[in-house]
Order: sequence, then C-alpha cells, then structure tokens
Amino acid sequence: MTKRMLIMLVSVALLFGLVFGFEAFRNAFIAKMMSSLGAPIQVVATAKAVRTAWQPRLSAVGSLRAVNGADLAFEVAGIVSAIAFRPGEDVAQGALLFTLASADDLAKLHALQASADLARITLARDQAQIRVQAISQATVDADGANLKNLLAQVEEQQAILDKKSLHAPFAGRIGLRVVDLGQYLAAGTQVATLQALDPMYVDFTLPQQEAGEIAIGRPITATINGGALAGTINAIDPKVDAQTRNLTIRATVANPQKTLLPGMFATISIDVGEPQQRITLPQTAIVYNTYGDSVYLVEDKGADAAGKPKLIVHQSIITAGATRGDQVAILSGVKEGDTVVVSGQVKLHNLSPISVNNQVLPTDDPNPKPIDQ
Repeated sequence: MTKRMLIMLVSVALLFGLVFGFEAFRNAFIAKMMSSLGAPIQVVATAKAVRTAWQPRLSAVGSLRAVNGADLAFEVAGIVSAIAFRPGEDVAQGALLFTLASADDLAKLHALQASADLARITLARDQAQIRVQAISQATVDADGANLKNLLAQVEEQQAILDKKSLHAPFAGRIGLRVVDLGQYLAAGTQVATLQALDPMYVDFTLPQQEAGEIAIGRPITATINGGALAGTINAIDPKVDAQTRNLTIRATVANPQKTLLPGMFATISIDVGEPQQRITLPQTAIVYNTYGDSVYLVEDKGADAAGKPKLIVHQSIITAGATRGDQVAILSGVKEGDTVVVSGQVKLHNLSPISVNNQVLPTDDPNPKPIDQ
C-alpha cells in the first residue's frame, strides 16, 4: 500500500513538472520573440522649425451697419394711394416714396386758405377806415389777431398734408415694401427700409486691456465673405460695457460696388506694434493637453544594421503663442532648425521609431483661403 502511494505521488509530481515546465518554456520563447521584434516604426510627416516675420495683431468679430439706415414709417394714419419706387433701387434724397389719400385734408386746407384771404381783406378795409376814425382800434386789433390765427391754421393743415407724403430722408437703397395700395396704415407702421451703402460702418468690440493699442485713424482689415477690405477706425466708445468689460469700436470701409449689406458678419484684424521674428509651426504639429502643449522632435540615431537611417522622437513641452491662419508662434520648447513631426503624432510616444514621408504635408499658410471643390 505504501509502495503504491509513493508511485502515485511521484507520477503526479512528474505531471505537474511537465506542465509548468512547458508553460515557462513557452513564455520565455514568446518574450524572446517580442523583444526581437521591437517597437513598430510609425510613418510621419516632418518640417523644419524656422523663424518668420510675425506681425502682432488684434483680432475681433464685428458686424456691418449703414452710415445712414432707417425703417421708414408715416407719422399719421391713412390709406396708401401711391407707391413711387421700385424695391431695391437707389433713390435720391427727397425722392417721393409713398403717398396717403389726402383729398379731405386738401379740401380743409383750401377752406382755411379762403378764410385767411377773407380775414386779410377785412383787416385791410379796417385799417383804411381807422384812419378816418370810422371804427375803433379794438376792431382792427381783433381782425389782425383773427388773421394770424387763420394763417397758423393754414400752416398746421399744410403740415398735416405734407405728412401724407413720405420722402427719402437721405440718399440710399430702398428695400422691399411691406404695404400695398389701398392698405390702411396706423401711425408708425413700417412701410420700407432705406439704407445708405457707401461707405459702411463696421462695429466690433475688444477687451478693455487692449484699449491702449487702438486709436482713431488706425487702419484695420475687415474680412467679409472671404474678401479683405481696408478700413479706418473713426470712433471709439468712451464707455466700457460693465457686463462684458469690452470696448466698442467703429471703423469705416468703402463699399463702392454696394455689395456689402448691413448685418453682415466681419472678421477684424488690427496690426499693432512692430514686426517680430518668431519660430512658427503648422497648427497640426501641436499636441494640446490640459497638462501642457507639446510637440515631437525628431532625433537622428545614426543607421541600423541594414544601413538605413534610424530616427526616433522625443516629446517636448512648449509654450504656444498667437495663431495666424494655419500657423502658430512658438515661444519656447523648440529651437530654430529642429525637425518637428507635423502629421501622424497621435501614434507616437517618447522614443518611438519613425520613418518620414513628406509627400503630403499639412498647410502652413498665414492667410489661408477656402478652396472651391
């Protein structure tokens, strides 16, 4: 019995030894194979860090408004009797635009004018009679006052009649009419819009800390619908908004073709200070993180056994400055002449081996423009 027990224990020990020995051999073989493979080589695009002329500038967004613009309306109520313009045309200052029915007001004006004419004749007759003491001075004074009263009523009625015609208060482009012939209008009802389109104002805001960088007369560049227009600052609000701490600025841009319209969006840039030399990189080269921005710098480690260049990368924490189009200024962390990974860095980590393929490079344009496909 004891002999059988010993044979069984030895057999079990041999079995477990064979199993654990095979597992150890397999793991060692796999580790050896993996170590021989090494880290995979990643294909990236690279560019040299260079110094370029960098003009400091302020950027803002704004909107266009007409130098003169108004939503037109009648001061008095009435029925539209005539429309004297075509929507979208340019009209001169004082041009007749709308007329309200005014036959009753005109008749009342004629009646008042007739009464004033009679009062004038009566006053002239009384002035002749008083010279021969035929009437009293009180009668003459009463007739004079009556004439003045009637003349004032004529002027009042003429003013009411004039309000039945709507004229362009300034030269500009008339918009779509929003009323029709025969329509009754209450006083103050908008009938059309009139906008003077050349030149145009561009209103925008800047933070209060930038107030010292701007002044009346400073040139600006307004980008509207992809086109850049030169303008000049002509007014600065003397009050900072207490809610946003922003300062409102108004510039003027020429619009001779009248293609710009009030309400359009504009991107504003203002050159400030003197041009500087900055190291610049495409924005795609920057790896943005909450703990710090970084780039991958390429390091040449000579050649491998086959004679091919052996390149690796190491991560460098940087300080990024202002952006300009597709470019970003680098304040620290990169030296002029460094080779920087500009595409494919999402696959990298410190000391990753790489190969370079620069057939397709990201754009590095300080003034990019949309491309029509």
